Amino acid sequence: MHMADALVSPAVGATMAVAAAAAAGYSIYKVKQEDDPKKIPEMGIMGAFVFATQMINFTIPGTGSSGHLCGGMLLTALLGPYAGFLTMIGVLSVQCLFFADGGLLALGCNIWNMAFYGCFIGALIWRFATKKGVTKGRITAAAMIGCVLTLQFGAFSVTLETLASGITALPFTTFLAVMLPIHLAIGFVEGLITTAVLCFIEDARPELLWCPEGNPALTSPGKLSRKKTFGVLAALCVVIAGGVSLLASANPDGLEWSMARLTGSTELEAAQNSVSATAESIQSATAFLPDYAFKQSDSVLGTSVSGIVGGLIVVGVLLLACYAFRFFRHKRAGH
Repeated sequence: MHMADALVSPAVGATMAVAAAAAAGYSIYKVKQEDDPKKIPEMGIMGAFVFATQMINFTIPGTGSSGHLCGGMLLTALLGPYAGFLTMIGVLSVQCLFFADGGLLALGCNIWNMAFYGCFIGALIWRFATKKGVTKGRITAAAMIGCVLTLQFGAFSVTLETLASGITALPFTTFLAVMLPIHLAIGFVEGLITTAVLCFIEDARPELLWCPEGNPALTSPGKLSRKKTFGVLAALCVVIAGGVSLLASANPDGLEWSMARLTGSTELEAAQNSVSATAESIQSATAFLPDYAFKQSDSVLGTSVSGIVGGLIVVGVLLLACYAFRFFRHKRAGH
């Protein structure tokens, strides 16, 4: 659902960037209040995991479309909405700047559509589903409902943003009529993937699941140590990003497919203005592996390298952010 700059006017892009920045600022404040240093490695590993899984486009049967994990619901169920939202910002920013996945002008839109709903609406669903304790059935219900619902919110926001941007090639009602059904199917598959990951963590190390205030504490010891659980997740990141990503569907994703249904093309020509030109030039300079491939090369090795290098960059960015913003130092400073 990564929007390109061609779908967003400078005014809408700036407005959504301000909204995303406001949500990020509040999240930084809340994470500092939580002051839980155990989340530092979890943010890094799970950020890399979401980056890797977003490279796997799965085919939606009978449609000619594909989808991929967004990850907001998954991160919220593990980190809570605030740390989850900041982790998603790290993932989406790395994708945009270094891999040209989603436009720079549209980055605020993509953060809002893919991270805000997944993390904050997802948090409400997770809190309600687990208010009497965490079980695999409740994990499944939260993941399925959360992924389906938050992708519907995201798809609806895309259509509103294109409407506000004056993209006449994508009429609001017809665009909405194709966007919502295809993202319903994508959300269902994402719910299955999210359920599988969360059920694994509930077995391996249940304390890693987010326990909202007022919900029963997670007391099960789990089958694996914290270190081994992180090791399994890190290994999965490498396997998915470096190998499984080569098997990703070549079909257009839900947004591109919807655009093609209306315009006959998966891309629109961007309006020429100084803001979009500047954004494009910045992104061209920073994206050293555009579209997850080597520049001027069709080698499949580019995909594997992109997945592994991108995951490492995400880990580095998130760990740097944790220390730069002094997220988890208050309690230790007071000892």
